[in-house]
Amino acid sequence: MKLIIASNNRHKTEEIKAILGSRFECVMTLREAGIEHETVEDGKTFLENAEKKAREIAKISGCASIADDSGLCVDALGGAPGIYSARFCGRHGDDAGNNALLIEKLRGEENRRAHYTAAAVIAYPDGYTVSAEGYMYGKIIHAPRGNGGFGYDPLFVPDGETRTLAEMSPEEKNRISHRGAALRTLLKKLSAGEEM
Repeated sequence: MKLIIASNNRHKTEEIKAILGSRFECVMTLREAGIEHETVEDGKTFLENAEKKAREIAKISGCASIADDSGLCVDALGGAPGIYSARFCGRHGDDAGNNALLIEKLRGEENRRAHYTAAAVIAYPDGYTVSAEGYMYGKIIHAPRGNGGFGYDPLFVPDGETRTLAEMSPEEKNRISHRGAALRTLLKKLSAGEEM
C-alpha cells in the first residue's frame, strides 16, 4: 500500500519514513507524489490540524495519507506557542525569529518547563482514520546550543539529558521525540489491525 506524507518538510518526512517505511510498500512526500496543495491549518488543536491535512491529501490522491501537527508548549507562557509554534514570531518557518522571541518572552522567568506535543493521523480515501499523540518533556535553556535539528531544538533540553535536541544525532532524537512517540504508537495501532 502507498502512503503519502502530507508535507514536504525534509526533517519530518525523514522521521516518518524511518519509522513507518517498513509498514508500507511506498512512502512519498507531496512533491514526490506530484501534489501541490497547502492545507489551511485552522484547527484549535494539533490533532484537528493533523486530521484535516491527512483527510485532504487522502481525498486528493486516492491513497492513504499521513499528516502530523506538532509544537512547543511552554508552561510559563500558558502553553504558547502551541499550535502557532511555526509562526510564533509572525513569519511561518522563521526558526531564528521564533527562537529569539521565545528567549525574549522567557527573560527573567524561573519556570523553564516545556513540552513538545505531536499528533499524527493516517487517513484513508474512504474517510477512515487512525490517530496517535506523543509528548516529550523538558526545559528551555537561555541561549541556543547545537547545529542539528530544526525549530526550537537548539533551546530544548529533554528530561534526563544535558544536551539540546540540536546537539543530538537524528537517530537519538527520533528515539525520544514527540513525533517519534506518536508514530510508534500509530505503528502499533496499525499492527493491531486498526486499518482497512
